[in-house]
Amino acid sequence: MGLNGKVALVTGAGRGIGRGIALRLARDGADVALVDVTGDSIESVAGEIIDIGCKATTFVADVSDRDQVFAAVEHAASALGGLDIMVNNAGIALVGPIIDVTPAELKKLWAVNVDGVLWGIQAAVAQFRKSGTRGKIINASSIAGHDGFAMLGPYSATKFAVRALTQAAAKEHAADGITVNAYCPGVVGTDMWVEIDKRFAELTGAAEGETYDTFVGGIALGRAETPDDVAGFVSYLAGPDSDYMTGQAGLIDGGLVYR
Repeated sequence: MGLNGKVALVTGAGRGIGRGIALRLARDGADVALVDVTGDSIESVAGEIIDIGCKATTFVADVSDRDQVFAAVEHAASALGGLDIMVNNAGIALVGPIIDVTPAELKKLWAVNVDGVLWGIQAAVAQFRKSGTRGKIINASSIAGHDGFAMLGPYSATKFAVRALTQAAAKEHAADGITVNAYCPGVVGTDMWVEIDKRFAELTGAAEGETYDTFVGGIALGRAETPDDVAGFVSYLAGPDSDYMTGQAGLIDGGLVYR
């Protein structure tokens, strides 16, 4: 219960990794604001958090819209009595050859994966400064932020960009007592990876499930990652044991990419 008395906001909290992070932070004692682009899924997660014994509030927002992200942070601080931890988790994938990427696809991908993180950093810093909080900002990067993957070129570019934002923000806000770090998952058994696998099947002719199995086969620890695997690392970044860590983008992938 190392997060007792803390308030966290998690974007993309309705399913997958975001849901896992939100539940882990609650199990560790934090009250949690759940943000997603639709409301039904986060209401369900809120119920799970309340059952754990922590407070929860929900807010529907598109992270690519700066005003909506700021409104989400303001709602969290008002409903839960402050903000200590900002988890910029929301993200989308794009699978396909670089030569086929359209302007519309790239604009949407960048708006969610990069702009969404930037707006989250800005909103969290504004709230932390307002309340005098030595807060923690935690951003979603990926193994694709350390290694550019074929058929995931623009997606990889967005995750490299998250690492750059993390490093720059850590340097700019260290004097405020704010730490900024990122987590870099690998092959996680979530709906996103189901969609990635289907798209690879369409593009390469591989059977559905084959691409997923190939990636999992390269993991040293011999199994696919779970949201709980990621959430444990995020909880560490949110807690006091990581107080002397900032500007880092830690790989949590079971041994797939090494840096």
